[in-house]
Amino acid sequence: MEPTYHRFAKDFVIVGITNILGALSGIALVAVLSKTLGAHGYGIWAQVQVTIALAVSFATLGLPPAITRFLPARTDKSEIQDEVYSAFSLIFLISLLSSLVIVALANPIANTFFEGNVDIVRITGLIIMVWALVTALLSYFRAFRQVKRLSVLILMDLCGQLGLSTLLVLNGYDILHIVLGLLAVRSAVLITAIALLVQQIGFKKPHFHKLREYLDFGVFIIPAAVGGWVVNMSDRYVIGYFLGTASVGIYSAAYTIGNIPMMVTTMLSLILPPAVSKLYDEGKIDEVRQYLTYTFKYFLAIGIPFIFGSAILAKPILTMLSTPEIAREGYFILPLVAIGTVFFGTSIVAHQALPLARKSRLIGIIWTVTAICNLSLNIVVVPWLGILGAALTTLIAYSFQFILGIYYSWKELPFRIEWAFIAKSVTASAIMTLVVWGISPHGNLATILAIVVGIAIYAIAIILMKGFSREEVSFFKGLLMGT
Repeated sequence: MEPTYHRFAKDFVIVGITNILGALSGIALVAVLSKTLGAHGYGIWAQVQVTIALAVSFATLGLPPAITRFLPARTDKSEIQDEVYSAFSLIFLISLLSSLVIVALANPIANTFFEGNVDIVRITGLIIMVWALVTALLSYFRAFRQVKRLSVLILMDLCGQLGLSTLLVLNGYDILHIVLGLLAVRSAVLITAIALLVQQIGFKKPHFHKLREYLDFGVFIIPAAVGGWVVNMSDRYVIGYFLGTASVGIYSAAYTIGNIPMMVTTMLSLILPPAVSKLYDEGKIDEVRQYLTYTFKYFLAIGIPFIFGSAILAKPILTMLSTPEIAREGYFILPLVAIGTVFFGTSIVAHQALPLARKSRLIGIIWTVTAICNLSLNIVVVPWLGILGAALTTLIAYSFQFILGIYYSWKELPFRIEWAFIAKSVTASAIMTLVVWGISPHGNLATILAIVVGIAIYAIAIILMKGFSREEVSFFKGLLMGT
């Protein structure tokens, strides 16, 4: 394997460890908040998260992906300063305006989606400005593949949320104070990120020379970002409107656990675009294809067994991590979300060709069509089938988005898919499922044991079936041992 891929894999391991810790923090946060606040309180927390995600999608103007796309090729410090601070300045202005709008409209927003919690909506407006700026700064560290700094900032956010939220609920504070805690944690992340940036490149008054190029690329990313939000999160608004925040809490808890493969997707979205962008701009197309082939394979190596495992362990896992009510009414959501997440994760890899070819307009069109279909289906189906309908429409949307994206992406940059490995992974996952089904866990300890046994069985089966070549095994062995 090429040295460039070796560096990519090292980055993947570092970000992987970060995301595993982050995922564990997220799961622990679900347990802490759902068990202490109940489905209603956790539902309000979920609404805060989806509101932040929506507003940041607009407020950043698609500039973070543009930073990741164009900045890796820059070597002149003056150019880097101008481009970074130009994007940061515009995001600051737009995010400030977005926050002011949300604060001004706090009453109607609270009455429609937050059951009258006006103060929570106002605090959420402030978080939106802070997180939009953090998102821009994280894109700088992504662009230059500074994964250690990136990982520190991500863990600071996730672990800070868990630690402070746990401290607050154990001392009897309510959801309002937990949202205030989120604002405090993300403000600390912003200050740290700014300090790291200034320490590295200093400060320079921006002249906005390249901003037009960035906006020409980024403006068409906005529909993709908003479309992704609609598919991934808008169902909480629909559920909240028709069924109430308690149903949002039940759905969100199950969705969060079923969304665990998204941590791998996050890893890919953090380090894959800058890696392949640089190679593509240097004309190393074969290396780009190699990146895509391996990352596609390794994502499925995790995603396929997760789907099988979530189908058989959904109820005991939710019972362990949340409340009996959430487990009883939400366990059937988990495997559907898992399948949809795997479709989304594979599309992150397969669709890299479109931003590389600067066809961000097409990405926006695909996500816009997908989002319209998803939202329309949710409005029709949720009042009829409840939270099951929301899970089904999300799965349909991700499948549709994957098919459209793969069709257009492969016109630009086809790569090899290892179908034999996929068959072996499915077989190994089926063996794992039979063993776990035989264990039939009841209780927290038995559930944990079943998860550990399942992982071990899958790993042994895929190795015995030679799912990975000797070269791959040697490569990763040397990677983990630092050789």
